[in-house]
Amino acid sequence: MSQNNPDADGHRGLVVNTASVAAFEGQVGQAAYSASKGGIVSMTLPIARDLAPLGIRVITIAPGLFSTPLLAGLPERVRNFLGQQVPFPARLGHPEEYAHLVQALVENPMVNGEVVRLDGALRMQP
Repeated sequence: MSQNNPDADGHRGLVVNTASVAAFEGQVGQAAYSASKGGIVSMTLPIARDLAPLGIRVITIAPGLFSTPLLAGLPERVRNFLGQQVPFPARLGHPEEYAHLVQALVENPMVNGEVVRLDGALRMQP
């Protein structure tokens, strides 16, 4: 990426990491998962600073409850229950919504070194 031709502002690329809201609200029994997602969150700003001279931005998206292949394996009643835990909209997130956020971040060169929650105002319970 550092070898890409820069645009007029010197921008050469964007790294998009995925963490989880568990980085902020880890649940009982998920210490290792929460810590691993917290590590991604914690490295976002320092890596953005390290790569800034190369014209590379770094951001992290921390999704909440999304419709993923893992959740698709759960019974429908469980998926519905999980979706109802999200304040608004009260449903699981759609992959297209994640992609839409990535597109918005790509298009806005001032977003750098930031962690963006994508969770419908969800705050995980212990």
